[in-house]
Amino acid sequence: MLEAAPDAMVIVDDAGRIRLVNAQTESLFGYRRAELLGQPVELLIPGRFRPQHAGHREAYAVTRQVRPMGAGLELHGLRKDGTEFPVEISLSPLETADGLLVSAAVRDVSDRKAAEQRFRGLLEAAPDAMVIVDDAGRIRLVNAQTESLFGYRRAELLGQPVELLIPGRFRPQHAGHREAYAVTRQVRPMGAGLELHGLRKDGTEFPVEISLSPLETADGLLVSAAVRDVSDRKAAEKHINQLAALVESSQDAILAKTLDGHITYWNAAAQRLYGYNAEEVLGHHVAMLAPPDRTQEITALLERLARGEKIERFETLRVTRGGELLDVDVTLWPTRAADGTVEGACAIVRDISDRKRAEAELHVLYEQQRHIALTLQHSLMGTPRAIPGLATASRYLPATQGAGVGGDWFDFLPLGAGRVGILIGDVMGRGLDAAAVMGQLRAAAHALAKTGMEPRQLMQALDAIVTDLDLPDQLVTCCYLILAPDTGEVTVCSAGHLPALLADPAGGARQIEAPISAPLGVGGILHQQARTAVPPGAALVLYTDGLIETPGSDIECRLAHLTRALDDAFATADSLEAAADHVLTCLLPDAEGHDDDVTLLLARLPAAPLATATTDLPAHSSAVSDGRCFLSKTLATWDCAHLADDARLLVSEVLTNAIQHAEGPLGLHLRRTATELTVEISDHSPHLPQPRLAAPDDESGRGLLLVDALADSWGVRPTDDGKTTWFTLRP
Repeated sequence: MLEAAPDAMVIVDDAGRIRLVNAQTESLFGYRRAELLGQPVELLIPGRFRPQHAGHREAYAVTRQVRPMGAGLELHGLRKDGTEFPVEISLSPLETADGLLVSAAVRDVSDRKAAEQRFRGLLEAAPDAMVIVDDAGRIRLVNAQTESLFGYRRAELLGQPVELLIPGRFRPQHAGHREAYAVTRQVRPMGAGLELHGLRKDGTEFPVEISLSPLETADGLLVSAAVRDVSDRKAAEKHINQLAALVESSQDAILAKTLDGHITYWNAAAQRLYGYNAEEVLGHHVAMLAPPDRTQEITALLERLARGEKIERFETLRVTRGGELLDVDVTLWPTRAADGTVEGACAIVRDISDRKRAEAELHVLYEQQRHIALTLQHSLMGTPRAIPGLATASRYLPATQGAGVGGDWFDFLPLGAGRVGILIGDVMGRGLDAAAVMGQLRAAAHALAKTGMEPRQLMQALDAIVTDLDLPDQLVTCCYLILAPDTGEVTVCSAGHLPALLADPAGGARQIEAPISAPLGVGGILHQQARTAVPPGAALVLYTDGLIETPGSDIECRLAHLTRALDDAFATADSLEAAADHVLTCLLPDAEGHDDDVTLLLARLPAAPLATATTDLPAHSSAVSDGRCFLSKTLATWDCAHLADDARLLVSEVLTNAIQHAEGPLGLHLRRTATELTVEISDHSPHLPQPRLAAPDDESGRGLLLVDALADSWGVRPTDDGKTTWFTLRP
């Protein structure tokens, strides 16, 4: 029986000496039988275990039970050649007449240990936490990933119930799940369809996935559990679910498509917008949503998306299932694969039909309001009449953006005796308020200019008017010029306005040298004027800031640009009208893009008088006859004798008035043009004569009535040192 045993059998007496061995012992340890018999059993034990082995033998002699030796320990044998090998030893006591013998069955477990080592290596290499549990639910093996995942050291887990790793609320029913699995014993995910959680040593829970595998062993059923932390995936799923909920709850239609245009996603809002449900559109080409005349548009959009281009706020037309056309706003962007290549596209489509209808209605209303405002503006600005003998060209362009109503104005005023006044102004700001202020100032300036007052006096009066209007948000600029062709002079006064220009065909365009004071309404400013000689045939150029000011531009550069445009215009244009068009083309290439009113005035000075004559007279009664004689001789020289009778009578009346009511010396100035004779009498009294109705017995008071009756026109204008009374006669 001993020889037939499959294991090495070693029988030892109570002194620890070997009494019997079998052939398997010789084969396993490498000794011949004679070399073993009578030797202490420690001969077969590695040296590091020998000191404590005697104590183990003595302890077993007391217990004397059949059991594995060194249960729970790693046991090793020692061969004759000194090599060690792992063993399992089963002990059995034998009571004999010679005393206690102990039979030890020794089995070489090298192959099994190697297999276990390979198994442990595989266990450690697993990417998931591996927990091996016996049929009693106690943990037998874990890997390093288990320690990392749950926060326990390996020694803290081995031998513990697996429920240690499960949240408390799941523990009561877990034993039943283990027992049920012990019956089915199949490889499957644990808790399929359930939300599983693990419990770390620090008490925190985390979502897990667990795969179970049964292991049949000599010691019974073991269950291998692969535990994977899915916190990141659950967070991503939650985020994806939130996004999906947002997409589905969006009020905008959202759809996805392939790069060749086939629809792959369709949300509820898309169904509401187009009338198709998802089953009717998925897999179909997106061109089904476009009117027939816009299929090329779909192709172009898909090509842009394939290039990775994002398309934002693209407004177009789409068609519903019922054939209704919709105004929509579409935003499209490419979707990319993991390697970055474009694989499809998404679209957000918003119905803007209501907005388009509202915009159309607002546009109609805006055009109505714009027409009303422009009509009001033109009415307030008026249409300056043509001035005989003065060639003019004017351009007024209302702003093309915004309210279209501004505060630009201009005016041409015949002042008599060949003199002409030119007004230009700009009430800064937009809207009806600016237009209303412009209307008031234009009317006031026109009335003041007709009195013949000097430009600086008119500007002081306008300054007071603007101050009285109390316009905290308005800035008003103005420029007033008086042309005197007989003297070849222009008198200029500017209140904050851009400089007037003089375009002289012989010398080019240049600024008129004149002081520019503060805008109107500042108050406390003494406005000044300047006189400048201008050659006959030169043109005055006045304008508002809308012509030259642009965002980000330098005003001096723009003025230089205007000057060059004027040089080119007067070098090539054959009329003031053509010159005005040329300037606008150069300065405003985008006729529909200016956001401020634009005003441009051109006025060419008339030719000089054909003849003039002047004499000074004392403030004495003899001056009347002397003046009559001077007038008669001059008219005879000019071949105007047919005007002599009326002219002498009128000169007599005006000179008599001056001698009686004014201060000397007196000046008599005659001027002849191709169309009229002008006579001017100047004195040094600032008091202006006033016509009155004389009583039947009055000996005076009829002189100005005679002047008014016989002269074609007459008037009085203040001067720096008095006044000038004038009248005209036409042949």
